[in-house]
Amino acid sequence: MNIKRREFLIFLGAGAGKIVLSSSQQEPSAKLAKKYPINNSSTNNINFQPPQSPIPLVTSNQEFKIDDYTTYEVVDDLVIPKGFTYDIIASWGDKIGDSRFGYNNDYLSYIETGENEGLLTINFEYISPLPWVTSYQKIIGKSLPFLEIASEFQEAVKSNINSQELLNKSPLKKQITTIAKEAMIDMGIGVISIRRQPDGQWVRTNSKFDRRITGISGLEDGHYLKSTGPAVAVFKKKGKGYDDKLGDRIIGSFANCAGGTTPWGTVFSAEENFQKYVIEAVYSDGTSIDPTQDKSLFIGEQGVVGLGSAFGLAGNKYGWMVEVDPALPDDYGTKHTWLGRYRHEAVGIRAQANQPLAFYSGCDRRSGHLYKFVSKDIVKDPTDKSNSQLLTNGMLYGAKFNSNGTGSWIPLKEDTPVNPDLPSVHVNNMINLPQRPDGGSFKVTKDRDIEAFKQKYQTLGDLYQGDPEAKQGAILIDAHLAGNAAGVTCTARPEDTIVAKDGSLFIAFTSGYPSSSDGSPDQRIFKGPDGEAYEYGWIMRLVEDSDRPDAMTFRWQMFATGGEPTFGGLGFSNPDNLEFDDQGNLWMVTDISTNKHNQIVPENRIDKDGKPINQASLCGLFGNNSIWYIPTSGSNAGQAYLFGIGPTESETSGPFFTKDGETLFLAIQHPGEYNGIRQNMASETRRLAMKTIDGSDFMQNRIVPMGSNWPEKKINHPPKPSVVAIRRLDSTRIT
Repeated sequence: MNIKRREFLIFLGAGAGKIVLSSSQQEPSAKLAKKYPINNSSTNNINFQPPQSPIPLVTSNQEFKIDDYTTYEVVDDLVIPKGFTYDIIASWGDKIGDSRFGYNNDYLSYIETGENEGLLTINFEYISPLPWVTSYQKIIGKSLPFLEIASEFQEAVKSNINSQELLNKSPLKKQITTIAKEAMIDMGIGVISIRRQPDGQWVRTNSKFDRRITGISGLEDGHYLKSTGPAVAVFKKKGKGYDDKLGDRIIGSFANCAGGTTPWGTVFSAEENFQKYVIEAVYSDGTSIDPTQDKSLFIGEQGVVGLGSAFGLAGNKYGWMVEVDPALPDDYGTKHTWLGRYRHEAVGIRAQANQPLAFYSGCDRRSGHLYKFVSKDIVKDPTDKSNSQLLTNGMLYGAKFNSNGTGSWIPLKEDTPVNPDLPSVHVNNMINLPQRPDGGSFKVTKDRDIEAFKQKYQTLGDLYQGDPEAKQGAILIDAHLAGNAAGVTCTARPEDTIVAKDGSLFIAFTSGYPSSSDGSPDQRIFKGPDGEAYEYGWIMRLVEDSDRPDAMTFRWQMFATGGEPTFGGLGFSNPDNLEFDDQGNLWMVTDISTNKHNQIVPENRIDKDGKPINQASLCGLFGNNSIWYIPTSGSNAGQAYLFGIGPTESETSGPFFTKDGETLFLAIQHPGEYNGIRQNMASETRRLAMKTIDGSDFMQNRIVPMGSNWPEKKINHPPKPSVVAIRRLDSTRIT
């Protein structure tokens, strides 16, 4: 769904609950933007010069010359505008308390504790196998038996033996467990204390608050995570499935992607792709499948998966939002199960006095849903830490989008009718539904089979088992499939969710392409300019009716569209994390899959079989992942300006501003993920078929580093995920 600049301005001007859908009733965009600005400031000029983009952009702020684009060199560095610099605050392997800085840092949250100092909370999402395995000894300073287990794994794959059989092979069990522990230590959450020095540079201060919550916290140190809400009833009971005998206690947190920061000073961490480490499917009573049945345990350069089976982890305890108070050194996290179990990417928090608390989150899968939790009780003081208790009672809802720009919230509870969307409305004509009487799911590809499913199961309560509390817990544990059964809209990989100052919700939908296993988005809602599946993504704005956090209906409209400018896009691809500066302007980072970075685009965009190449194969045009600034008021509102470009094969993640607007914290995740350590400054030149803004064709020679040496940028040095602080050299505001 393409959105033009004029439509952007008109939509931006709509007051809360007043999204204008008919162009015939609209005022001139400039007048409307001034009449109803999203914030009270004005951005009439961009006060930085965007760096050179790999593709021509409307917003380059320079006269277009094709010679500037016929050759382009990808730089293995964090490229930011002139007049800016960045400080490396911490990198993989650095000491944190009695542990270390983890791998693939993602969401960042900065809580100020005093003038120019505070606590930085960091998520550590996953292990990039090639750079992690090949760099581990150099960074951590000790060796792991990778080579010793490699041949054993190969034999295990050939023999199709399960993980328990593999683990019972001595001495293989000890070797596997040793590697698995190190990998799990490099995931989770970290808290570090930092300070800004008089010259503007940020440094660590190593205080009593510094600590790690790892993927195995509690396994040996007693630092279990806590849990609240209906799923606790499932954790405590003996049901159909596996019992870890820990009750409401939980070992660790892993796959921690994005998150959110509350007005009362706690931080939420999202457990996203947990299915890579434990079994996602559950029985109808919400209990876990025995982890020894998992055959996907593997550790090596090609993958690090199924690690939870090495420790007997119960799969139903992962895939939650984790709350941590960084100012409490003994707080190792609480999983609030009313927020649902699914592949959480982030959380948008709306806390208003005398209103219920609302938490928004998306499930980052192809066909994932947008969810909202609404508390039973109201917020009295948004800064009161007792607000965390509001998350122990309420209701979880899933969003139902209508093609006319309206929508509603469907409660995920026992008496909600079973009413799945038809397979035919989805891009790949398929939807997953709960498998009964067994657990897990099954694929539905024919519309007529939906009616048979509805005849057999009338309500969600018919699909789940247990007393009322445990049944509600089972629904929350199986939220994605329960949402599918209830008719919640399948969407286009909803990643970040963030609430603006005016109460409206912004959602980054990263990709509208389908998955053969997970499904695909509703093609009536998520479609490209020509009505086709759309890879490049969107940013949506959602406004609750009557401007209430507990409203059961809403309005929505696409706020910004990815893609090439010549085809109506704003110049970026695959939007991911979102952040607002204190002036209300939107900042966004991208999540182009690493294997697509800077890939060849053949002449005329035709493949070897003479067919046009698809959008996924065109993502190489956009180069490395990047950082974008989108003004929301003033003469430049609705334009996307390139602010930064990440190092080779990395992802830019977790943007977070200091309150004074002078520092932008950023996580650089998985540099060198595809090719590992860059050897002897190796590069290769690739040819890409490009288009100017007006659609003219030309070929670009793109020089691409083979792997990365960032952040040290020294020859043959291993790449390290790191957190940086971006600031102006003159110590003034970023914007």
